[in-house]
Amino acid sequence: MSEPVLVTERRGNVLVLRLNRPEARNALNPELMGAFGNALARAEEDAEVRAVVLTGTGDRAFCSGMDLAAFASGEKPTPEQQAGTAHFGRFIKGDIAVPIVGAINATAVAGGFELLMGCDVVVASAEAKFGLPEVKRGLFAAGGGIFLSARIPLAVALEMTLTGDYIDAERAYALGLVNQVVPPAEVLEAGIAMAERIAKNGPLALQATKELVRLAVTDAKAAEEKQAEWSPKVFGSEDAKEGATAFIEKRDPVWKGR
Repeated sequence: MSEPVLVTERRGNVLVLRLNRPEARNALNPELMGAFGNALARAEEDAEVRAVVLTGTGDRAFCSGMDLAAFASGEKPTPEQQAGTAHFGRFIKGDIAVPIVGAINATAVAGGFELLMGCDVVVASAEAKFGLPEVKRGLFAAGGGIFLSARIPLAVALEMTLTGDYIDAERAYALGLVNQVVPPAEVLEAGIAMAERIAKNGPLALQATKELVRLAVTDAKAAEEKQAEWSPKVFGSEDAKEGATAFIEKRDPVWKGR
């Protein structure tokens, strides 16, 4: 029996998702995109999942992008895979409600780099390389890479997308593309530790914060309007009262997500 293309593991309130196609450098085919998207949708519906960690199998690549062999063969997704692909698209846009930590175990280029951009916080291997080489193949970064200038200075975003050249982990950290750089063997545990720090916080507050902070980057006015919607929900929630009470009583809060 072959191994699944996506391996899942629960660590308390953290869900670990591992891209598992090492023979293809964890390239994205319909099966993997569908499985990943559907796993994220289930995580949104599970109140016990407070954060997700995304990583890959092996030390050659976190994800090499689209599986060109599958694309060239005209491989078609099943209805279930199509549903998952829609959620995959939401992830790329940053629209998944659950905070997502990228544990970038190795090189992330093309679509793999765009997966990194879909993550909220990123821990990376010191040996990883990053880049959007699509122009070297006569293409452009159509899976979210064109929005790179929302994350880093415009001149650098243009340098990376127009040359297609890779950068190393040190420069990625300096640019703010990744939050932490660790030795390769420590990537997954460091990613889980980061996710656990996030998962300790109020789930409703996390959902509101992720949406508002991401939206503020692209549309400040829309973020202000959305904040007005979120404020009564969050500040009037049971969790808000629990957070204040737990602080006064000097104990850990017990969140209900409402």
